[in-house]
Amino acid sequence: SFQEIAFEVAKAFFGEDIETETLKQIVYETLSFDTPIVKVREDIHSLELFHGPTLAFKDVGARFMARLLAYFIRKQGQSQVNVLVATSGDTGSAVANGFLGVDGIRVYVLYPKGLVSDIQEKQFTTLGQNITALEVDGTFDDCQALVKSAFMDQELNSRMNLSSANSINVARFLPQAFYYFHAYAQWKRLGLNQDKELVFCVPSGNFGNITAGFFAQRMGLPVKRFIAANNSNDVFYQYLQSGEYQARPSVATIANAMDVGDPSNFARVLDLYQHSHESICRNISAARYNDQEIAATLKEVYQNEGYLLDPHGACGYRALSEQLQEGECGIFLETAHPAKFKQTVENIISDEVTIPAKLQAFMQGEKQSLPMSKDFESFKSFLMKQ
Repeated sequence: SFQEIAFEVAKAFFGEDIETETLKQIVYETLSFDTPIVKVREDIHSLELFHGPTLAFKDVGARFMARLLAYFIRKQGQSQVNVLVATSGDTGSAVANGFLGVDGIRVYVLYPKGLVSDIQEKQFTTLGQNITALEVDGTFDDCQALVKSAFMDQELNSRMNLSSANSINVARFLPQAFYYFHAYAQWKRLGLNQDKELVFCVPSGNFGNITAGFFAQRMGLPVKRFIAANNSNDVFYQYLQSGEYQARPSVATIANAMDVGDPSNFARVLDLYQHSHESICRNISAARYNDQEIAATLKEVYQNEGYLLDPHGACGYRALSEQLQEGECGIFLETAHPAKFKQTVENIISDEVTIPAKLQAFMQGEKQSLPMSKDFESFKSFLMKQ
């Protein structure tokens, strides 16, 4: 099962720090949902990562991390940990829901004003309790910069016990390796294209998801190579072309969870490949698509295959269908439920998207968020008063 596979992988990562039974309990509680692979067309499968509580892939990492952090707080007898998280959409809801009601943890979710979908916003601004949503007058990169500056600030850290729940925290992104192994196990069990080599295609923004895949590969997962699918925020695509990494301001797209102009995990990618552009290019290719191309793919797959993608999954599907070579078959990561982008998707397919019951539940709540400027001193003084 997914839980059994994840437990074996978790032992490799965390087995020296956590008792076996406790780790098993954390894994089994975290993964109370499946991540099935679904055939879209010949040689192309979707790994559906939207069956968790907030209908996005980040449920896996966020729920695992919440339980891990609660365990260490209890073990070390700490009074309160303050989790800071920047979100371009899905991280906020997954982290907020993963940590909701967990004793000893306060969560501050920073998100860019007007740049996340209504449904995404509802998922982390309506919760209350130990979750505080901060609506930042800026972009995701500004939110991420505030979080990083907070960790670097000595005065703040001497007053508050700070932790991150973005993929800069290894406890958030490492558990994402679980579902790569589970996808491979399903692929073998279904007896699919066993004469062909497997390629994973990952819609990529902050590059935590694909980095978890590289870790899985290093642990022995038999995957031939990876494809990183970018939207118009294509700094990684440009890096592969030129060998030079040039961060730049993010631009808003319909695949908003990938609107990242300076991916945090790029440093990890460089480190894994000893800063060798040549090594990176051997194992990873990339593609980039603008909003028109994403929309066209989403519509085409819905009409021709009867499969409904979300804008991020559409990037993954298109990159895979364009780059798959002879003797290969591929799995792309479908990272969020299309209903999370209901308006956008409905406009593209001219059809109604049904909202699943667990998403509907969030829609009833009252938005409770606090406005915040992108100036670090304002953010710092807010935290110091908490």
